[in-house]
Amino acid sequence: MDFPRAAADAGRWRALAVTQFAAFMILLDVSIVNVALPSIEHGLAVAPQTAQWVVSGYTLSLGLTLVSAGRLGDSLGRRRMFLVALTAFVVTSALTGAAPTAGLLIAARLLQGVAGGMLIPQNSGLIQELFRGAERGRAFGVLGATIGLATAAGPVIGGLILSLVSGADAWRWVFYVNVPIGLVALVLAARLVPARTGGGGRGTHLDLIGSLLLGGAILSLLVPVVEADSAGLSRLSWLWGAAALLLTVFGWWEMRTVARGRQPLLDPRLLRTSGYASGTAIALVYFVGFTGIWLVLALYFQEGLGYSPLRSGLTVTPFAIGVAVSAVIAGRLVSRFGRWVTLCGLTATVLGLIATALVLRDATGDPPVWAIVGPLLVAGLGGGMVTSPNMTLTLQHVPVRMAGAAGGAVQTAQRIGAAIGTAALTATFYHALILGGHDYASAVSDALLTASGCMLLALLMAFVDATRGRRGRLRQAEPNRTTTSN
Repeated sequence: MDFPRAAADAGRWRALAVTQFAAFMILLDVSIVNVALPSIEHGLAVAPQTAQWVVSGYTLSLGLTLVSAGRLGDSLGRRRMFLVALTAFVVTSALTGAAPTAGLLIAARLLQGVAGGMLIPQNSGLIQELFRGAERGRAFGVLGATIGLATAAGPVIGGLILSLVSGADAWRWVFYVNVPIGLVALVLAARLVPARTGGGGRGTHLDLIGSLLLGGAILSLLVPVVEADSAGLSRLSWLWGAAALLLTVFGWWEMRTVARGRQPLLDPRLLRTSGYASGTAIALVYFVGFTGIWLVLALYFQEGLGYSPLRSGLTVTPFAIGVAVSAVIAGRLVSRFGRWVTLCGLTATVLGLIATALVLRDATGDPPVWAIVGPLLVAGLGGGMVTSPNMTLTLQHVPVRMAGAAGGAVQTAQRIGAAIGTAALTATFYHALILGGHDYASAVSDALLTASGCMLLALLMAFVDATRGRRGRLRQAEPNRTTTSN
């Protein structure tokens, strides 16, 4: 390898490290705030339902922004969008930490979610652009490790911050900590992320109508879910019908846009791209089971067993360690074994969660930590073999010019799945708790078994996709064998 090529390779990996550093900070903010909610309720004297919007509002605005921001990155330049989004995230983090009232806090969190949603799809777009072949799988492996670690580390880091800072305003440091970290990431990104990305803004069609239709559909899908704790599912379920209508109109509009020779927000031809539709569906179903696990385990350890937020977070770190280790390894294997890597990962996750559920159900009082270390580690090792390989397989045939919007759509599916899963598993936990006479062990076990059921559905979907792909390869190979024999 000559020196210029070696320098270029090193530059790609340094750029990836910077973008993952920023992505970790943004994804961390999805889960880190959960442990700070009691502090926010006390510090601002608000009801739990109001404080919950500090979490839900961030998730909602982040999910609304992903596809449109990915499309802007495709058109205007991914580095430019990355730097703008990271700057906005630093500013909104400072505003969130300084918010004097609950209303301003929620408003700042909504803006913070928009900033996060602007940045996240630039990550997958940059990977698509900077890496090829097996290297792309390795890069997505790093992204998968980032997603898994950020989700799992949120409760630990949040608990650590709250244990170091005392007083009614301790929760503010959960947001303030983003400011110095974000500034460092901003300086590094300006130096290391390459400028040769995107298509430039001249003559760009940004499909505002498509953005409004898709945004309205996602909003209609998520609002009943994030309001589930206050009977939102019964009061607002009609919005799901509106979401179906808006998605239908969105599909028609995008096909019309393509037919007129203009650039759509999300090209309908992606549905015919090999692996894209199935991979997006697997991502949605998997995240339904994956994301809610952390909340129900936190409820069990903190409410049921009286653990501190820090101890609760540390108890589930075997899962995080498993995700971090296997995601990087799986990224190297996916180019060779394809969808079968995802299948193995989902199998391990299902088995690990079922084992954890059974151990906790049979526990009396405070279960020994070592009893769940093994099952959680197995589940984590499996989880790391799902997210990054699935992202690689979903986007591997997507043209680079569509990479941002396509990656944003996959991550939107993940956010929708995460919102549904958090609401569904929490509802399962509390329903079982009430029916079982406040038996926390049975409640968390039922919730984990529900999550396992979602993982099992994703496993069946991955199996169908793997066998379909194998039959397709055999059909392609058959004419070659016939020609050779003749």
